[in-house]
Amino acid sequence: MGTYSINNFSRREIANMSAALLCASVLPSRLIAAEKLLRTPGQILGPFYPLKELPQTSDLTRVPGRAGRAAGQILNVMGRVLNLKGEPVRNAKIEIWQANAYGRYTHPSDTNPAPLDPNFDGSALLATDSEGQYRFKTIKSAAYPGGPNSMRPAHIHFQVSGREDRLVTQMYFENDPYNDSDPFLNSAGRKQLLIAKLQDPTPEFEPDSKLVRFDIVLYNG
Repeated sequence: MGTYSINNFSRREIANMSAALLCASVLPSRLIAAEKLLRTPGQILGPFYPLKELPQTSDLTRVPGRAGRAAGQILNVMGRVLNLKGEPVRNAKIEIWQANAYGRYTHPSDTNPAPLDPNFDGSALLATDSEGQYRFKTIKSAAYPGGPNSMRPAHIHFQVSGREDRLVTQMYFENDPYNDSDPFLNSAGRKQLLIAKLQDPTPEFEPDSKLVRFDIVLYNG
């Protein structure tokens, strides 16, 4: 599926994710045509875009060559990349990066005194499949200081490159106490499109993990 590896998912997890995405793609394919899609709002790239080459992996909770696992709430993130017509954007490149469960990036410019996690690099390169679907496993990032008197809510950065369009955005989490005061999230005209819900897992997934769906809409794809 795309350019990333799914070897770190169990067969049961992959089957469950595929079923969930299928259910979400069959019905919406007709519903999407009936309603007008809105482009996903853009967000800032931020100062912590990874300096090194992004690893092609779908499991950010583990670092190759290390036995440990990242600290934090496990998330199974899935979604589709579509254009405004509701058509899937195939083979779109998706770059993701985020802070760890303590609110710190693995980036030399991050001066946050929060600890680094030796089992979390916090970035990956993915690609959508023939239905525009993507998925990955990660941990929920933490809020962190955005300045002397401000906090950035927890979020995950996305940079999506299709055949014609490129979009830089961020996915936020419902009920984060810092959402309402974040200037970047609130600069988005349709900020609700950037806020995702944490859903309870089905029995096939890790009992303490969460499911997150985040669809991304480009202009033409």
